[in-house]
Amino acid sequence: MSLVRVFLVDDHHMLTEALAARLADAPDVWVVGRGAAGDSNLAATISRSRPDVITVEVESNGTSVQELLGRLRLARPEAHIVVLSGSRNLTQVIDAARAGADAWVQKESPADHLLVVIRAVCQGHSHYPPEYLGAVLRALRGDVQLAAAALNPLDVLSDRERTVLIGMIGGKRRSQIAEELHLSANTVRTHTQSIYTKLGVHSRLAAVHVARSAGLQTCDDLQPDASGSEPHRTR
Repeated sequence: MSLVRVFLVDDHHMLTEALAARLADAPDVWVVGRGAAGDSNLAATISRSRPDVITVEVESNGTSVQELLGRLRLARPEAHIVVLSGSRNLTQVIDAARAGADAWVQKESPADHLLVVIRAVCQGHSHYPPEYLGAVLRALRGDVQLAAAALNPLDVLSDRERTVLIGMIGGKRRSQIAEELHLSANTVRTHTQSIYTKLGVHSRLAAVHVARSAGLQTCDDLQPDASGSEPHRTR
């Protein structure tokens, strides 16, 4: 049987002792350490203890949920984090999920329930009470949508590739783009293939569609470098 190494974080020493005693009855759980959230040596202690799971109480200290969980993640990135809390503050629950907590368990839950959650997170599962789950999923889904909206697919292009793409949007032939930028047709062909690869498309039409969707505008004239040479800077 594989032992699950558990580290308990709580500012109330007596509570961590009581919890450790309850978990000690489980044959597959080993409490490898305990500590207070405000302890300046907490990160080092966790790192030395190498826990598989860290349980943490989030109410009894002045540190924000995200800051505290962030410190625990840095101390032991591999560990699963289970938040124990008597709070029913939905904002705290969402903050914990955003900070990467694998589970949220009400403090009044029986030890048997906590053991089920500890074993579950070790198998890659997450656990949030049903009354919070919908709000947590909506918040995380909103975060993903905001992050996706902030990404511009054209950011992967170099300045020269972007200029060539502007010519493509304007319906210019490869020879026209080459002439206006003082480049050879082969160089424009190379830039075009690079554009296709970076945008994940296989045709001029598809590349133009991506560019227009990303808001790239055409211009009347393509401006070559003053030197007429290729820029060396890429993005």
